[in-house]
Amino acid sequence: MKAYGRQSGPTVKKYILFDHDGVLVETEFWYYKAGERALADIGFTLDRDQYLGDMTQGLATWAQAIAAGIDEQTINWQREVRNVYYQEYLRSEDIEIDVVLETLDVLADEFRMGIITTSKPADFALMHESRSILDYMEFYLARDDYERAKPHPEPYLKGLQRVGATAAESVVVEDSARGLNSAVAAGIDCIVVANEFTASYDFSKATAKIATFKELPTATKDIAG
Repeated sequence: MKAYGRQSGPTVKKYILFDHDGVLVETEFWYYKAGERALADIGFTLDRDQYLGDMTQGLATWAQAIAAGIDEQTINWQREVRNVYYQEYLRSEDIEIDVVLETLDVLADEFRMGIITTSKPADFALMHESRSILDYMEFYLARDDYERAKPHPEPYLKGLQRVGATAAESVVVEDSARGLNSAVAAGIDCIVVANEFTASYDFSKATAKIATFKELPTATKDIAG
């Protein structure tokens, strides 16, 4: 995949483009569980390792079921069931990540920030009904705001356009391989924050890796040199 916009020489970082699920809210596991539950309803067992491998390629929950020959009509029905289960989890489960708001408050002094998410608009809105994360963000792009999803570079390239930034002025914060590959393909430095659910991914292309979100201010300073 072609890289875009990378520039040589030191450039001050002014913009942070955040992935959302697994970075700002802890939803990756619950999305998986919703799909697993929907497939279990029709007697299909979702293999977690294969699911994680499929996700690096931007494939959906249904890749395994399709490969097993489950018909399209059933898949479409269970997709709606999955969506219901997922929103049930979003309403009932704890999806907070420690120190996110405190860290965003620190970062807001130096950076303009936005969110680039693969979340559906309805799910995204539900997650933020009673949260103040968006108070720190200049904009967000949800799944309906671009055509080609991560790992394609389009989501992050559109993010750069939206905020009027160059790749060299920006840094992405991700937790998944497909998100990292999207950022790299867009020519943007990427900091990966550890997430237990995606720990098995290959993050060798990351500019930096951090164990917790609260390390982000230090990591951005290190990248800026």
